[in-house]
Amino acid sequence: MTAFILGGAQTDFARHWAKEGLGLRDMLREAVEEALADAAVDVADVDVVHIGNLAGELFAGQAQLGGLAALAVPGLAGLPSTRHEAACASGGTALLAADADLAAGRYDLALVVGVELMRNVPADQAAAHLGSATWAGHEAIGATYPWPALFAEIAQAYDERFGLDADLLGEIARSAFANAARNPLAQARDWRFEPSAFTADDTANPVVEGRLRKTDCGRITDGAAALLLASPRYAEAWARARGRSLDTLPALRGFGHRTDVLPLADKLARRDPGGVMFPHLAGTVADAYRRAGIAGPGAIDVAELHDCFTITALVALEHLGLVGPGEGGRLVEDGVVAADGTLPVNPGGGLLGLGHPVGATGVRMALDAARQVAGTAGPLQVEGARTALTLNVGGSLTTTVATVIGRGEDA
Repeated sequence: MTAFILGGAQTDFARHWAKEGLGLRDMLREAVEEALADAAVDVADVDVVHIGNLAGELFAGQAQLGGLAALAVPGLAGLPSTRHEAACASGGTALLAADADLAAGRYDLALVVGVELMRNVPADQAAAHLGSATWAGHEAIGATYPWPALFAEIAQAYDERFGLDADLLGEIARSAFANAARNPLAQARDWRFEPSAFTADDTANPVVEGRLRKTDCGRITDGAAALLLASPRYAEAWARARGRSLDTLPALRGFGHRTDVLPLADKLARRDPGGVMFPHLAGTVADAYRRAGIAGPGAIDVAELHDCFTITALVALEHLGLVGPGEGGRLVEDGVVAADGTLPVNPGGGLLGLGHPVGATGVRMALDAARQVAGTAGPLQVEGARTALTLNVGGSLTTTVATVIGRGEDA
């Protein structure tokens, strides 16, 4: 059964909520109330709530986020609510759980919200909290920044298998920040860089861990995103009441979801006969294509890909089926994935430029994809976009979630 995205909202990812004396409750309230207004639905119509969040307990000492959401938006009190944790794919899994609820016929309108507060603690403490999604006590031992250290291992493994040009990673970063400059809600929209910031200049772009430098790495971000996911029955009535056609609404047409073992070393030790680095990631994308009834990446007009690091963006590209293993660089070099390319990737800046509030990212991706399909993406709009792909990963590509979002008429 197809589910429809009626609307949604995200907070300004440049905000530092703790400096304003605000926290998780305030973030939830703003995202949910703005999403309800954008979708033009009353909170009383919501049947179920799904929340994505990695580390509320660590950053804010706060669990029971379902109850916190009901405190933030009293109209949610009394509804079934579940919090989902899958590291950086927490938002993606919350979205899929809501879709499953609708497909089962239990409910007609689901609120999906992702939230993460991370700038309320010093950077080293934030890094340690985020390290809880590694195999704690076994990986990144001694690293100041656990995730840059692990993704530096992926970059090293990529180099050993295929060769890795540092200039390519610099171009991925430069493109992400250029796209973010056009996004009024991006964390990095006002950041300015000298050309040397995307090179191996140790002053302008210092090493963080291994071969990853400052502009290769996503930053700590606060933020929330929310959307309303509806059954065909509810969406049809909603559209009719507004004089709209169900065929024009953005619809969740297909998904993929797979989880591999936690340790990165175990994943890298495998050798797929086809040469891909992460077979389960390729399988997740293939599952989404199959469930959406499309042949492959040629049917995709725009993509929101997980680029917490530049190497993640490169690896993700190579698992879409566009090119073979080790060939992702030419998609960047030839401008295929540029904002004006044949397959624009992350036109709003991605995780590097837009920001990566961990639990919110998967929800934000789906919302941006839906806006592209609906033609309401404003300055970020890709002309003629009808079908979008999202790829949200958690941990060292441990949890992988892909969705295909298109128009109702194509579902």
